Amino acid sequence: MAIGLSIPRIGAVELAKGRTRFSEDLAANNTLVLKLLRSPKAHARIRKLDTSKAKEVPRVVGVLTWEDIPGERLFGLITKDQPLLAHKKVRFKGEPLALVAAETHEAAAEGLKAIDLELEELPPVFDPMEAMRPEAPLVHQEGNILHRRVIRKGGANQALSKSHVRVKNTYFTPHLEHSYLEPDAGMGYMDRQGRFVIHASTQNPHYDQTEVARLLGVASERVRIIQAPTGGGFGSKLDLTVQGFIALALFHFRRPVSLVFTREECFEATPKRHPFIIEMETGAGSDGRLTAIKATLICDTGAYASYGAAVATRAAVHVTGPYLVPNLEVESLAVYTNNPVAGAMRGFGAPQAAFAYESQMDALARALGMDPLELRKINALRPGDLTGTGQKLSQSVGILSALEAIEPHYRQAKAEWSAAAGGEKVRGVGVGAMWYGIGNTGVKNPSSARIQMDLQGNVSLFVGAADIGQGSTTVLAQTAAQVLGIDPRKLQLVIADTALTPNAGATSASRQTYISGNAVKAAASLLARALLEEASTLLEAPVEDLYLSRGFVLHRSQPHLKASFRQLASSMKLHGRELVFEGRFDPTTTSLDPETGQGAPYSTYAFAAQVALVEVDTLTGETTVHKVVAAHDVGKAINPCAVEAQVQGGVAMGTGFAIMEEFLVGKSVSMSEYHIPTALDAPWVDCIIVEEEEPSGPFGAKGVGEPALIPTAPAIVNGIFDAIGKQVFRLPARPERIWEILHAGAQK
Repeated sequence: MAIGLSIPRIGAVELAKGRTRFSEDLAANNTLVLKLLRSPKAHARIRKLDTSKAKEVPRVVGVLTWEDIPGERLFGLITKDQPLLAHKKVRFKGEPLALVAAETHEAAAEGLKAIDLELEELPPVFDPMEAMRPEAPLVHQEGNILHRRVIRKGGANQALSKSHVRVKNTYFTPHLEHSYLEPDAGMGYMDRQGRFVIHASTQNPHYDQTEVARLLGVASERVRIIQAPTGGGFGSKLDLTVQGFIALALFHFRRPVSLVFTREECFEATPKRHPFIIEMETGAGSDGRLTAIKATLICDTGAYASYGAAVATRAAVHVTGPYLVPNLEVESLAVYTNNPVAGAMRGFGAPQAAFAYESQMDALARALGMDPLELRKINALRPGDLTGTGQKLSQSVGILSALEAIEPHYRQAKAEWSAAAGGEKVRGVGVGAMWYGIGNTGVKNPSSARIQMDLQGNVSLFVGAADIGQGSTTVLAQTAAQVLGIDPRKLQLVIADTALTPNAGATSASRQTYISGNAVKAAASLLARALLEEASTLLEAPVEDLYLSRGFVLHRSQPHLKASFRQLASSMKLHGRELVFEGRFDPTTTSLDPETGQGAPYSTYAFAAQVALVEVDTLTGETTVHKVVAAHDVGKAINPCAVEAQVQGGVAMGTGFAIMEEFLVGKSVSMSEYHIPTALDAPWVDCIIVEEEEPSGPFGAKGVGEPALIPTAPAIVNGIFDAIGKQVFRLPARPERIWEILHAGAQK
């Protein structure tokens, strides 16, 4: 059995010993160094961009601009609106204008200095509310509203008017920086077949391949993307970062090239978490049951679209929380500004929505005089309920189980934690819950995987899923191994190489365990069936009497009857039978109606509930999170240790979101100005794995990567209210904000 085992992550030993070679480690001795000229202005016309002097700098090989892009010049994950190199105007500070290729870092830097750039500054717009005004400066000629998503169900206004209690508040969340340890990096070369080969720190090699081919104007087969070991991503490395520039330099110079962003470039020019403004009104009856939600969500997508439309939509879908809401009216807008591009970041709009809806739940509980946990249990979604988009839930609805799992911890903390406080330090206990749709929202979302056996009986798994530290490679190996009855570590693994592996889609939306896991299971099942059928012939026994174990097909009641994988592979080859099998899975979803938002955007949902024990220093406003108890419904834990690791990491990131992290445009330029939790800041985490098995998942599994983060900030913020008796409406709850709430009654 491989499912349910906490085997060590594949590749962990090499990482721990420092043997893993990342993108920057792959550069050869004759590799050209690439550097980018970036705009010093947030919004400006390009009056002059003269590269002639830069090309004369010793050891500079060339300088490339917009005119040197041979194919399509715009790229984007959903909307193709972003130029690889700026043309006519720039829309955010740090936007690339020119690419210098040189023999050395020093020469490349001198080349950048020699470029003659003249910009005519235009009025910028940094506030999404201002950007929606008719007189606002246009970031794009078509207008500043990128996307509008509406969700309507029942009659929210009428239901609110008849509610026993109703609470209305506005919530604010900031830009966040992903803060992965490895900066964006890659290297490339031309191979003997004339292909553009790029090793990159990426989350989606097959998307990179398609986009690079578009930029170069070549067939996709001429581009090979290999995911280099990736030192963190958290969503930012879904966008093209270094890949397009490497490809452009290869096209023109036909020499190996390398591009590594500085930490300052990562802060200035890579995608951020979307800031949100969420105005939300929630109603409930005297029995505590929710009656209606009315919400407006404003999402700042920055200068270009990236994932803005998808983030605005996911936030709208999830704004009900894991609760039954009979009446709903939601409008969610993604708005262009001259801020840095906002893209995918762990949670994809759901963490911002959770801060709002979970704060509302506690506010309702206070208005009703009810216990916050009890209110959540009353309203928790159950099998047979309809979501805000009208989707009927059937099985694997684990929110009530998660709430019940944390209840004894919550009750004990309420009885003991606050009583232990003294002096200027006050303590509180908070609850946060969440739901999260697995996979992309209401669109085709397939994955493919391939299993191959050689004549020695060795099994190879080919899958395009990028492992960015979450351990998907290990989980997918365990899935294949379970079907084939072998040790996962016996599999030969080929991962995330567009020339060798089928398309598994993006490592995003917590989708790889569920979607690629199903594709792997399907491929492995085809091989398993072929082995059993071949063994049935060789052993003269019915297939149903045979099973696979440790590289053999064995008879259930006659142990002497067995055939090795090697024997079976030779026999299959001899008889002209296949030794290669491909599996595919695409979850069943429907698109959302453009007028009402009704539909079934996800085939399954993850659920979770967390309890946070916090302490607030009333003299300084500093909040310390001492402990978080986290119960997560993952369907089935394929690797329990990996699930716990994801939850621990998610809680740490959620703690940063709640009380520390805020990317300030123009001020946060490196890690010295941007504060993330260290080991000393991270709370103790008790992880409770809830397994409400998903029938459509591989062995019942769903996912946990993003859900691990989402309930943490709400639990902490609700704990702060429990401690100080005042509500936080703006994240992060930094010390000065808490101090102002306590002493001035207002927030910055």
